[in-house]
Amino acid sequence: MLNTLLQNTQEGAELLTDEVPVQKTLSIIELISSGGVAGQFIIALLFLMLVGAIYIYFERMFAIKAASQIDGNFMNQIKDHVSHGKIDSAQILCAQVNSPVSRLIGKGISRIGKPLADINTAIENAGRLEVYGLEKNVSVLATISGAAPMIGFLGTVIGMILSIFEIANSGGQIDIKLLADGLYTAMTTTVAGLIVGIVAYMAFNHLVVKTDKVVYQMEANSLEFLDHLNEPT
Repeated sequence: MLNTLLQNTQEGAELLTDEVPVQKTLSIIELISSGGVAGQFIIALLFLMLVGAIYIYFERMFAIKAASQIDGNFMNQIKDHVSHGKIDSAQILCAQVNSPVSRLIGKGISRIGKPLADINTAIENAGRLEVYGLEKNVSVLATISGAAPMIGFLGTVIGMILSIFEIANSGGQIDIKLLADGLYTAMTTTVAGLIVGIVAYMAFNHLVVKTDKVVYQMEANSLEFLDHLNEPT
């Protein structure tokens, strides 16, 4: 009787073991590889856009950081040279300092002797060129931040169309696994598009803030230079 009880216990344990569902792991690589040519193309395009956005962000960050670095004593030296009539020395100092501020001041120094309005206009025109240089390729980040989610959604629509097509050709027998795999693949492109769009959007806004700080620095130093020229001698 004891043997019979042990045997029944083992059979019950085996039945419980058989009934335990096997948990399926979710692999991003498998989803991408099973997405067909269209899904793989969209994922590859989004990956290239992500790489481009990261490259532009760091390249602009280094450029903006270099543009914002200027000696705190620079303007004092410029005003001292101008006050003593050492225009050539002031121009040499501006040429030695590679920054947007020094180039603006150098443009203003080259116009000394002309009306103050002409000097101001020359500095403003040079300032526009400097701002254009600082914002180089930043608009691409804005384009990526808007286009990436739409491209991801395009992949979702394509994946759902393909899934519906497969179901329509299944002879009325709906394969839940086939439907689930298609939806997984469709959602993968949406997630990828949103990730790329969020990264590009955050990078764009951060660069805009950094650029605005440099522009403010340029404006402040330009006004300081113009005020010095306008001081009575």
